[in-house]
Order: sequence, then structure tokens, then C-alpha cells
Amino acid sequence: MLARHDGPMGRGAAGVPHALVARAPSGFGARRPGVTGKQGWRDIDMTVDLAQDFFSRRWWRGLFTLSALTVATALLAPGFAPLPGGRPAMVGEAEETQFVAAGVGSLAEGSDSGIAMAPNAAVEPLTSAPERPTLDLFARIAPGDNLARLLTRLGASYGDAGRAQSLVPGAIAPGTSISITLGRKNGDVRPVERIAFRAGLDSELVIRATPSGLQVQRLGIAVDATPLRIRGRVGDGMYWSLRAAGVTPQTAEEYLKALSGQIDVGSQISPDDRFDLVVANRRAATGENEAGSLLYAGIDRAGSTALQLVKWTVAGQTRWFEASGVGQQTSGMIWPVNAPITSGFGERFHPILHFVRMHRGIDFGAHWGTPIVAAADGQVERAGWSGGYGEQVRLAHAGGIETSYSHMSRIVVGPGSPVRQGQLIGYSGSSGLSTGPHLHYEVMRGGQAINPMGVRFINRSILEGPALAAFQARLKALLSVGRG
Repeated sequence: MLARHDGPMGRGAAGVPHALVARAPSGFGARRPGVTGKQGWRDIDMTVDLAQDFFSRRWWRGLFTLSALTVATALLAPGFAPLPGGRPAMVGEAEETQFVAAGVGSLAEGSDSGIAMAPNAAVEPLTSAPERPTLDLFARIAPGDNLARLLTRLGASYGDAGRAQSLVPGAIAPGTSISITLGRKNGDVRPVERIAFRAGLDSELVIRATPSGLQVQRLGIAVDATPLRIRGRVGDGMYWSLRAAGVTPQTAEEYLKALSGQIDVGSQISPDDRFDLVVANRRAATGENEAGSLLYAGIDRAGSTALQLVKWTVAGQTRWFEASGVGQQTSGMIWPVNAPITSGFGERFHPILHFVRMHRGIDFGAHWGTPIVAAADGQVERAGWSGGYGEQVRLAHAGGIETSYSHMSRIVVGPGSPVRQGQLIGYSGSSGLSTGPHLHYEVMRGGQAINPMGVRFINRSILEGPALAAFQARLKALLSVGRG
């Protein structure tokens, strides 16, 4: 094709209309003399027909271009070596049977590649799948769920689900695994044939279908209740050494708390000391294990006396007693409220009565509703309104010590109830003869008020006679437990 520019109504050099003529940009060839810019176009011969103008300058240029393209193609083309070939391995009879059964074959033979199983001499297609005679299922009880709802969701009838639920004594613990067998389908539901689950560490509950309906049977499992003894070296950290030895976090915390009642765990224990624990434990014959509470807490201290503590109950209160029979002691009282002291013990000018009188306790500037706790172990002597003291709680402690907590807004303990040190007994307020919310705290010895700032209260129990003999027998039995 030739590209020319002969004006808007002209024709190309070969008589081709402008609609079929291509214009080349100015970079393709030389410009017309004296023409620049957008008018700098020149007629360029874009193609060469070797069948015309033989041996002309234009013809030789086309021949040279054709030859150059042919040589370049020959140089850049890949080799002409024959493609590798070979005879594929023959498929044996066994492989061919397997391929046919699995539906692997050519489309020409009518094979659908990828189906589960194709018809062959040993397999025949079924028009419909047969119903499974029984279903063996495993489920787990979720929080808030029960056996009846679980069975109906799995396809059991409402009658069987309700009957099975009525045979279970109490609620099934969340997370319990249940084995369920459902029988042949009858309509849209299946009958319950068997249900089995663990009812506890020592028993399994089995519900079976009988001619007279569902019946329950409890199967006993042997349980070894021998306590578990754990020993080890303290090392770099007591807590993590206990955890590495297999002690649970709760038991490790209880053990450290028991020791802290007798020694300073932070400064009186060295890395070479050895801890010794006895924990209540139940192990079923099927392998399940159930850890209990801490029974014995001991520590063998290098260069110091060993400490042996046993949990023992006296007068309804369980405490830790050391090997000699002396109970865990509480040294000193704690502040009953988390607030600053605003008025001390002694004579002062009363802000309401406007005269000097004896201030029998100390005042804490506690905001309204601040929790108030017992300063030491004791028993509630009085709890209620007490004239100018307002709402008051009065506690009796060992050694003839009494404490009182006045001007409270609310009381949460009753007369005669035992309390432990740090136990909540009420909330601060401004009841009675008071100018604002605060706690008036008093300490009495033998009925006489004493300065709470100078009180050091020691409370401990000592076992004697038959109680001491029973305690020492218990200690001996715990120390005879083998190492776990």
C-alpha cells in the first residue's frame, strides 16, 4: 500500500481513496523541502511488490528486506531435531480393573473420570441408597444443654428423649462426652438403643433399650484414693518449681499461703531447700485423675529446722497446724478500712458537743460506702444500732480483746457469727452522732479502751490430749505416703 497526502479530496499514487491510505509520521522519512510542523509529511513507500518494477531501486530494496528477514528467522528459530518419543508402558490386567472401577478411562469408552466407583462385574449401580440400620454417634453436653434436647437434635423420638432424661439422676456436667446408638429409622425419627456416659469418676451410666422400654444401669469403676506426694528442689523460684513438679496453680497458691503463716517465704527460703506436699487425689481404674485439696505442706530448709504443716479442723474451723500441734498464728491486727486516720486516741474537743472529752478510739476518713473488714479473727458480739455510735459491729477476739466499728451505713454480719481477719463486715457511713462519713474504730482489753496504734494481737491454737494424739497420727500417715 502507498501512503500519500494529496489534499482532502485527492487519491493515492495507486488510485486508492484516502480512506485506505496510511499516513506516516514525520519521523519515518525526509520532510518536503520547505515544509515543517504538522505539514511535515512525505509520501513514503511502505510496501514493495516484487512482481512490479523489476530491478528498480525500489525492487532491490524490497528484495534485500525480504532476504534479511528470512536469514534472521533461520538464525533465531529453534533446532529441527525430531521430538523424543517412546512406547508407553502397558497397563496390566489388575491396574485396568482398578481404573475401570474408579471410573478412570477415556471419554471414548464412556468413562467419567473422578467418580467414587463405576459399575463393573463386581459392582452394580443402585437406584437408591439403603437406610443405615443403626447410627453410632458421639456428642458433648454444652453449658445449658441437657440429654433430651441433644437426643432430639440427633434424630431420636421425643418419647425416648424424655424417658432417657428422666432416667438420669441430676444434671449432666457440661463437657461430658456421650456415646449414643440410634436404631433403624421409623418415619422421621430413630429409636434410642444405647446411651453411655461418665456419671462421675467412680461410675458410668448406661441406658439400654429393652422389651419393656429404656432401662438405666450404673457401672462401678474402681477408684484409688491414695493421696499424692510431691517433692522437689526450690531452685530459682518456689512457684515455678512447684508448677514444674506437676502442682496445680490453686494448690501451689495454697501451699505458699500455708508457709507464709509461719515463715517469710520471700527471705527465709533458699534455692537448696526442698518442698514436700501431700495432695488428696483420686485415680480411676480407667486412667482418669481428680486432684483434691492440699493436706500436708512441708519444707526441708538447709541449715534450719524443717517446717511441717497439716490441715486440721478444730471447733468447726480448719487451719494449718505445725507438727508440734501449734496452730497457724495471726500476728498483729490489720487496719479495718483503707482510709487515712483523721483523729487519734485521747482527749479532744468534740466537734458536735463542743467540749473536751476522751476520744476512745481513732477515726478513719473513709468515704461513704467504703468496705470495712474485721481487724482479726473473732466472733460478732453485737451488730445493730448503738445510740450515738449509730450502726455498730462489735467483735470479740482471743485474749479478752474486743474491737468495735461505728457510724456504719450498712452491716453485713449477724450476732454470733464467726469472722476471719480481713472478712467484710459492713460499709462506712455517718449514722449516729457524726458530722460526716467516717469510721470510728475502738479496741478494748478487759472492757477498757486502749490505743489501737499500740496493739499487737497474737492468736493461735494449741492441740492437747486426745486431739493432739489424733493430729500426730494423721501427720504420721501423711508422711508415710510414697513419692508421686
